[in-house]
Amino acid sequence: MLARAFDDDPVAMFLFPDERRRRAGLRRFFKIQLRATFLRDDECYTTDDVVGGALWAAPGRPKPGLRDLVRLTPIIPMLGRRLPRALQFLGAVEAKHPKDRPHFYLGVLGTDPPWQGKGVGSALLEPVLERCDADGIPAYLESSKERNVPFYARHGWEVTEELEPEGAPKLWLMWREPR
Repeated sequence: MLARAFDDDPVAMFLFPDERRRRAGLRRFFKIQLRATFLRDDECYTTDDVVGGALWAAPGRPKPGLRDLVRLTPIIPMLGRRLPRALQFLGAVEAKHPKDRPHFYLGVLGTDPPWQGKGVGSALLEPVLERCDADGIPAYLESSKERNVPFYARHGWEVTEELEPEGAPKLWLMWREPR
């Protein structure tokens, strides 16, 4: 489902320009990322019929380490000649990730295309945003689609920066103070 949700994503298209390789690469990437990073935080949400998913990293959790990066190595051959540009892009994004305040990080929010615009994403955000508000914890995300910025703004996020790494897709870095 996440591979379908991100098939037209600018970052996915940058990393995997070939459509066939993109679908396979995204399936593998999300499977590995889920196991290596997000499942350890117990902050993964989906619907009963698995038409959407939200993957969060909790505040205070250790950043992915060498072992986590090693788990992502099956993706490397799929990137081919794009590997140096992909690493440069991911490094630029990581360098902007806020480090001065504990926060929830929304790493992935995706909805199967036929279900987009029907409230699935909002429902998936709700459990963690309620905790953010109740516990006074901010949240952070990077949006790779400008059309999603108003959606996130309705949920309290504000654009803090527009990141345009050379030769890579533009990202909207967004921060949400607790309400």
